Amino acid sequence: MCVEDRISNFSDHILCHILSFLPIKEAVRTSIISTKWRNLFASISIIEFDGDLLRRLTDRNIDSFKNFVDRLLKFPDQVSLDCFRLHDGISSWNDGISSWNDGDHDFDVSGWICAALCRGVKEIDLKLYNLGDVPPDVPPVLFTCHSLVNLTLVALGFKIEVPSDVCLGNLKTFYLESVFVCDSINRLISNCHVLEDLAFMYCSVANASELNIQSPSLKELTLYFDPPDIDQYSVVINAPNLVYFRYGGDIVRVYPLGNMKSLEKAQIYIWFGSETNAAHLYQGICNIRSLTLQISKEIFPTSRLPIFHNLIELEFDGDICFVEFLHCMPNLKKLILKYLELRGNSMKALRIKIPSCLSFHLKEIEIEIPRIDTLMIEMVSYFLDNALVLERLIISMDYLTSIEKRKARNQLLQLLKSSKKCLIMIL
Repeated sequence: MCVEDRISNFSDHILCHILSFLPIKEAVRTSIISTKWRNLFASISIIEFDGDLLRRLTDRNIDSFKNFVDRLLKFPDQVSLDCFRLHDGISSWNDGISSWNDGDHDFDVSGWICAALCRGVKEIDLKLYNLGDVPPDVPPVLFTCHSLVNLTLVALGFKIEVPSDVCLGNLKTFYLESVFVCDSINRLISNCHVLEDLAFMYCSVANASELNIQSPSLKELTLYFDPPDIDQYSVVINAPNLVYFRYGGDIVRVYPLGNMKSLEKAQIYIWFGSETNAAHLYQGICNIRSLTLQISKEIFPTSRLPIFHNLIELEFDGDICFVEFLHCMPNLKKLILKYLELRGNSMKALRIKIPSCLSFHLKEIEIEIPRIDTLMIEMVSYFLDNALVLERLIISMDYLTSIEKRKARNQLLQLLKSSKKCLIMIL
């Protein structure tokens, strides 16, 4: 029986698009299907070289692989590239690293990047964990490429020097991790005129103590810090249209230029630093509507909390009394509590004064209970007694044994509630 080859009837453009979703090795294998398929792989728009491919190379085929890459990237009259990815590999069985820059095979990493840029690539994704004694040069043209829309650069310990004529006019997403940057990074950020999403992860600013983020187009910002001398760092943020902000690691001095009035959601995870630095950060985000907070009691600014008038949703994870936050959130409607470490003084704070949000606005509470004890039952009872407009109380007991869950369920269902509309769900 003759089977019709319908796929081969597609246009070359559609076939190349399909091949772009295959690993490069599999895409090349399609060249043996027929004459029509012989050179299609050379026109794919997504090129990815990962650690798995690197580990499969041997001394016998390394030269032919280099020739193949030259043909794939540098052949004239090629179509424009949507994406170029180059990832080192980490072996799961011995934690070893397979690196494109191991110094043994002399891969032209910088040349590959240049070739992708010459083809008008829209996305470059580099994850290089072993830079060796002589790191590959990041070609200056990388920072003046007008076709780039997304740029990811993860390069452990690598130093970036930004040229004076930097301009990434169409860059919308910029992700930096584990690199050393000079003060020229501030010029780079300010010259990305349509940048919408910036992530600065565990990077160090060499020869400068300030990271200055000036971007009127920025909508999402992620900052994670783990510097050795956090008191010597500061971050200045001037992003009037920022909508989403994520901060993690050690707290440094953060100075928003005016309250970020467009900010709707923030996720804050901080464990070390000064109370003063934490207070600056809270002041800058006081207009948000949704907040996820994980904080250590050592840097909780009890006396300098702003009022979060617009906040309607709080997810809290920490070892301090969350009630002190509730007093600063008068319009809160939803409260999520995770991994609480309650102590006797926590319950004393509950009895001093009832937060106004409990009396007038709080409608939904979710609690993850790591264990059942008197303090936990007392906390739930407090909410049921004082949350007058509560509509739903969800209690998750994933970490309890079956016997503990049964005991806790019996105790919780006996508690009285002030809101007749409240539905108690025990999971």
